[in-house]
Amino acid sequence: MSYNIALDGPAGAGKSTIAKRVASELKFIYVDTGAMYRAMALYMLNENVDLSDTKAIAEKCKSAEIEIRYTDGVQCVFLNGENVNDKIRTPRVSDAASKTSVVKEVRVILVKLQQELAAKTDVVMDGRDIGSKVLPNAQLKIYMTASSRVRAERRYKELTEKGEKCELDQIEAEIKERDERDMNREESPLVQAEDAILLDTSDMTIDEVVEKIISLKETN
Repeated sequence: MSYNIALDGPAGAGKSTIAKRVASELKFIYVDTGAMYRAMALYMLNENVDLSDTKAIAEKCKSAEIEIRYTDGVQCVFLNGENVNDKIRTPRVSDAASKTSVVKEVRVILVKLQQELAAKTDVVMDGRDIGSKVLPNAQLKIYMTASSRVRAERRYKELTEKGEKCELDQIEAEIKERDERDMNREESPLVQAEDAILLDTSDMTIDEVVEKIISLKETN
C-alpha cells in the first residue's frame, strides 16, 4: 500500500518548495497539483477563453491533455505534448489558475489523474484541497500557512531573483484576494482537513519545516 502525504495551505505558503524537499528526503514522488491547474489555466489563456465564462471553461478543458512525466526525478508538466514548466510560473497564469480551478469540470479531470498517481506510488502532494478532497485517506495531512506579509515577501524574492519587476504591497494584496477567493469558492474550497496538523511557517526556515514534517511522518 502506498504512503501519501497531503500538504495543503494558501498561496505563497511555500508548499511546493517544502513538498519537493520532503519527497526527496523520503524518496517519494512529488506531485505538484498547482502546476497542473496552472497548465490548464495557460491553456485557457492561449485559447483566449473568457475566464469569467465558466461554461466556456468547462467545455474547453475537455480538449486539454495534461500529463506529468519525470526526468531524472524532476516533475515536468506537459500540456498537449509540450513541456510548459517554464511558462506556468507567471503572476498572470497564477491569477488565471485561481479562476479556472473553481470550475467543477476542470477539477474532475485533474483530481482523477492525481488520485491515480497516489494509488500506485508513495507521494507528497501539495495543493488546496488535497487532505479534504483529493486524498481524504492520506496517512499524514499537513495544513501549512504563514502570514500574508511573509508569503508576499517570499513571492517577491522569488520573482525578483528571476529578474521580474514587481511591488511587494501589490503582491500581498493579490495574495489576500486569492485567499478570499480560494476559501469561499463553491467547488472544493481551501480548508484545513479535520485531521490535518496545522503548521505555521512564518518564523521557520525551510530546513526546520522539512525536518518537522519528516518527524511527523516517522511518528505517525
